[in-house]
Amino acid sequence: MKDVIVIGAGVIGALLARELAKYELDVLVIDKESDVGNETTMANSAIIHSGYDPKPGTLKARFNVLGNQMFPKLCEELDVDLKNNGSLTIALSEEEIPALLKLRKIALLNGVKVELLTPIEVFEKEPLLSKDVQGALFAPTAMIVDPFNLVAHALENAVDNGVILHLNEEVKNIQFIKEKNHYEVMTSNNTYQSKVILNAAGLYSDKIAKMVDEIDFEITPRKGEYLILDHFDQYLEKRFLTHTIFPMPSKKGKGILLSPTTSGNYIVGPSSHFVSDRSDFSTSKETISEVQLAAKKLIPSVPFKEVIRTFSGLRASSTRGDFIIEPLKNHPSFINLAGIDSPGLAASPAIADYVVNDLVKGLLTLKVKKDFNPYVRKYPRLKKMSVRERNELIKKDAAFGRIICNCEKVTLGELNDLMSRSLPILSVKAIKKRLRIGFGKCQGGFCQPFIVKYLSNYYNIDISEVKYDKVGSNIIKCSTKGCRL
Repeated sequence: MKDVIVIGAGVIGALLARELAKYELDVLVIDKESDVGNETTMANSAIIHSGYDPKPGTLKARFNVLGNQMFPKLCEELDVDLKNNGSLTIALSEEEIPALLKLRKIALLNGVKVELLTPIEVFEKEPLLSKDVQGALFAPTAMIVDPFNLVAHALENAVDNGVILHLNEEVKNIQFIKEKNHYEVMTSNNTYQSKVILNAAGLYSDKIAKMVDEIDFEITPRKGEYLILDHFDQYLEKRFLTHTIFPMPSKKGKGILLSPTTSGNYIVGPSSHFVSDRSDFSTSKETISEVQLAAKKLIPSVPFKEVIRTFSGLRASSTRGDFIIEPLKNHPSFINLAGIDSPGLAASPAIADYVVNDLVKGLLTLKVKKDFNPYVRKYPRLKKMSVRERNELIKKDAAFGRIICNCEKVTLGELNDLMSRSLPILSVKAIKKRLRIGFGKCQGGFCQPFIVKYLSNYYNIDISEVKYDKVGSNIIKCSTKGCRL
C-alpha cells in the first residue's frame, strides 16, 4: 500500500515528489514516458515569469508570484542553472500604451515590482529593439532556467530521499475501493494500491480524472512552435540580447517572445494554436514563418541564419482558463493538478508546497524525515570551471579530459558521472536533455554515434536495441551487411 501515487513526472510531478520526500511517506511516481519531463516540461520557453500578467485573484497569479520567489533557493539546492535577467514587455505604438499601463496596474495588484520605461531607457537596456518602441514594462524579477535539469534534478533528489520512480508505465484505469478507502491503480505493468492520488498527468490529466469520476473541465492542447538559435555571442562585441522580450499580451497568451537561455542559446516563439491531437509535436513552414515575422517586429536584426533547431510543445490548457488544483468532488483524496499552462513552470514550486503542506496534510499524517537532504550531488560542469579546476579534475580522472561533444564541450567524465546517479537514463534523448550532448549546431551528427555505442556497452545490449527516446525509437535497425528491412 502506497501513501501517495503521483501520476506524471513533469515539473509539477517532480516537485510534488520532492516535497513529499521530506516526510516519512511511501511515494510512487508513475509516468508513461521513457524519461522524466518528456512532454510539456521539455518544450516551453524556460522562463520564470515575474507574475505581472495573470488576472488578480486567480490561482495563476497567486502561485506565479510565490513560485518566482522560491526559485533561487530551489535551484541552488538542486544545482540547476538559473539567471535573473529581467523581462521587457514592449509597446510598439502609442495605441498600446494604455494596455501597458493596465499591465502595470495588474502587476501592483499581484504584488510584483515593475517599472515603466521611456523609449530612451528601453534602448539603453536593449539597443537592438525596433525603433518603433514607445515604451516598455520592466519586470526585474523575471528569470530564465534550465527546465530539463530542473525536473531531472528534482526527481533525482526525491529518489535519493526514498521516492520510487517508474517510467514506461502507463495508467490504464483507477478504481476507488470504498470498503477499504483506497485507490487501485492499474498500469500497463502492474496494479498498485494508494491512499492518495495526485493527478499531475499534464495533457492527459482530464482523462486520468475521468477514470475515477465525472469532471467539469477538459484539456484543450495549445501548440507552440519555436526556433532555437546557436550561441553566437562569441562572435559579437556585445551580447545580442540580455532580457526576455515580450510583445503586448493578447487573448492567445503572452505572445511570441525572444529570450536568451541559460545555455547561451536564444529562443524565439511560441506560436499559439489549439490542436486536437495530444501527440502532435510537429512544426510547419507556415507557422515558423509566422514566428519569425512576429519576432522581427520586436528586433528587426534577429539573425535567423543562426537557427539550429525548430520544435513545438503543447500547453495543457483547460476549459476553465485557470489552474485546477483541487480534489475531485466526491473523492477528497484524489487531487487534480490540471490546466497547468503558462505560468506553470514559474508556479511549480509553490503549487507543490501548497498541495503537499495544505491538501495532503489534511489527508495523511506528515512526519518530517529527519535525514532528508535537499541537495543533489554537485554536477561537474567543465565549461564553467577555470583552467586550474579542469586540470585538477583531469588529474583525478582522465575521462574529464576527453571531449565527446565538441559543440557543447561535454566530456566523457561528465557522462560517467551522470550514469552513476539514481535516476534511470534509458535513451539517447535522456542524456541529451541533461548534458546537452547533441543540442549544439551539429544536432548530434558527431556525438550521437558515440552515445549509442556507450549505452550499448553500459547496458550490455545490442547496439540495435538502443533507443533515441520512446519504445520503438531504435536508432539502428541492423548492420548494413546482410540487412533485411
